[in-house]
Amino acid sequence: MKAMKISLFASVFGLALLVPGQPRLADAPSGVATKPIVKRPGALADQSANARNIESLAQRLVAEKNLPGLSMAIVQDGQIISMKGYGLTDSQQGSPVMPYTVFRLASLSKGFASTLSGQLVEEGAMSWDSPIINQLPAFKLKDFASGTTVTVRDVLSHRVGLRDHTYDGALAGDQPYALIAERLSDAPMTCSPGDCYGYQNIAYSLIGDLTFAATGDFYPHQVEKRIFVPLGMSNASYGLDGLMSSASWAKPHVRGKGGWLPIAPNENFYRVAPAAGVNASIQDMAQWLRAQLGHRPDVLSKEVLNEIHTPQVATPGEIRSSGWRSERLNNAYYGLGWRVMNYSGRTMIFHGGAVRGFRGLIAFLPDQDIGIVVLWNSASAMPSGLMPTFFDEALGLPKRNWLGLEDLGPVSDEVGAD
Repeated sequence: MKAMKISLFASVFGLALLVPGQPRLADAPSGVATKPIVKRPGALADQSANARNIESLAQRLVAEKNLPGLSMAIVQDGQIISMKGYGLTDSQQGSPVMPYTVFRLASLSKGFASTLSGQLVEEGAMSWDSPIINQLPAFKLKDFASGTTVTVRDVLSHRVGLRDHTYDGALAGDQPYALIAERLSDAPMTCSPGDCYGYQNIAYSLIGDLTFAATGDFYPHQVEKRIFVPLGMSNASYGLDGLMSSASWAKPHVRGKGGWLPIAPNENFYRVAPAAGVNASIQDMAQWLRAQLGHRPDVLSKEVLNEIHTPQVATPGEIRSSGWRSERLNNAYYGLGWRVMNYSGRTMIFHGGAVRGFRGLIAFLPDQDIGIVVLWNSASAMPSGLMPTFFDEALGLPKRNWLGLEDLGPVSDEVGAD
């Protein structure tokens, strides 16, 4: 499709979020493994027993810590060895969380933006390393000359040169993305583009504008057409309407005097869809995890996966954090839409996400061909401990009580933080 000529802040992307919720896709099979696992070289032994133990711990976590709901999937060697929901969609009057229950992904959405960008680069519609002003001529930074050098690679690796979370406060204050994005030309800079890391949501979402410039189509539709549909992500959508039109969706919860209280989902960060706009069920995310592990080359090529999973900039702050990060991580980087970490000597691709009342994580060890996704509808950090608990057992590492549950065997008292 011939690219449409636009000014940057017509805002292609702002318009996209005014479109009603995405049409529902045909239901896909559950995908739970029924055939024998075929291992790639270097893969781990069958982790089915480990997965059953993590399922039990997830159930205990919801029950003993009074969490509203949670869903989790584990993939090994291209097969889904665990996929379940736990708890309730609404702590006061909800139905059980099912594998098809939809959660808000928050920043787990960033991996979809980088993957779509890789597909467009592969087709020649976009370039990793050409200045984005070639397609977005209205884009400017405070240092005009620096702004002319910003590339898609810089945007997707958070190396635009801006301070962490530039203008996120304005977005939280209900200002439209298009108007905030125009203000990037006045935002303070901490370095030249490409020279330092500063986590972004507004600047990251320039990928939506670039997608429209490259394809003439709205960003959410391109992701649906190129990723959701071919991967069988039948419950995935973009935006608040997409969430609330789902057959089953988890309500966000915040802590109140009587425990976890359901609240109405907030629309603000849906306005930056490349950064935080996706909704998906654990069924959907199991298929996404399989694809990111290289088991859907018909949709995501090895070349695209290698590019987006390659470290671009060091993020040492991830190592200095508490819990599993400080004990298990030897180094940490940001790739393109993904964090790339060394987890006790193994490469781990990771991303976490949080928006008011929702949290989640996805993590996988590509060389060992195994991964886990956890989504939950509360602001608790506790479920994040399911990931290191699973990987520690799979890798034969010393046990730690990352979950804060009793009677887990000879473990320490330390509780991990997301």
